[in-house]
Amino acid sequence: MSLLATVPDVVGTESGAVQVLGVTLIGVSTTTAVKLLFTGLLLAAVLLLRAGALVVVRRALGGDVADQRRFWARQGLQVVAAVVLALGVLSIWITPETDVSTGIGLVTAGLAFALQQVVLSLAAYVVILRGDTFGVGDRIEMGGVRGDVVRLGFLRTTIMEMGRPPSVASSDSASWVHARQYTGRLVTVGNGVIFSEPVANYTRDFPYLWEEIALPVPYDADRHRAEEVLLDAARAHAVVDDPGAQAALARMRSRYAMADASLDPAVFWRMTDGWLEMSVRFLVPHRGVRAVKDAMARDVLAGLDAAGIPIASTSVDVVDVLRREERRSGG
Repeated sequence: MSLLATVPDVVGTESGAVQVLGVTLIGVSTTTAVKLLFTGLLLAAVLLLRAGALVVVRRALGGDVADQRRFWARQGLQVVAAVVLALGVLSIWITPETDVSTGIGLVTAGLAFALQQVVLSLAAYVVILRGDTFGVGDRIEMGGVRGDVVRLGFLRTTIMEMGRPPSVASSDSASWVHARQYTGRLVTVGNGVIFSEPVANYTRDFPYLWEEIALPVPYDADRHRAEEVLLDAARAHAVVDDPGAQAALARMRSRYAMADASLDPAVFWRMTDGWLEMSVRFLVPHRGVRAVKDAMARDVLAGLDAAGIPIASTSVDVVDVLRREERRSGG
């Protein structure tokens, strides 16, 4: 006796077709109904087992969400669940007597056309993991969004957005935070973006950044003292003589064909029409850049005040000219 025949008052069969309350369901045979039931049970069982396994993994590994062990365990469980579900559905619906070659071809072609972005995102997901492009916890720029990766899914990457410094922010930027700090917005980006746009990773391989602070100094000021002030501030707050930075740079040079780069602070001079521009170049960790530059700016201003060195600007030049004219006319 079939499974559906156990409830004859509600569900019945006639010539292989399924009847519910006396109504014949066209196209639904007893075999099809049983397969649908088994498919639903399989789906529920796989989802329950996956949820239980995730709970066990979280309790066994501990740590926070950004823990790499938890991330890879979660991704592994997702892949295993998807494979088991796909194989189970195929084994339920396909029998040795079923000629599925034509059907599979038509379905595959239709899905490939209708779900182009989905297929592209799935392929990108494999490339992201296989190519070690980025992972959860990395600070990246992807699809025009900068921030930290907080979740990596089969189709989309979720990023905790951060602001942009004024030097790189466009005039139509939607960000109101003028530094590399969180804005509070979670942004989802399709994984397929990696095939059409560059992906910048602030964390992987070399978790440091070279930063610069430019200082306009009058030509008649003590230029060498101004340079010492900039270098003192950089040595006090930037990364200097750090074994971790030196090891990271060595790894970068062993993996990529890059020229040697100095990790020590340095000041570069550039002449302009109104003043001498001094730019101090220094190394900082990829996080906490704003705090470092803030501390350096305070030290630089204090050092310039102590040395009696003004900061050049167009308004200062105009005031100086007016004062000279006043002294000349008064004499």
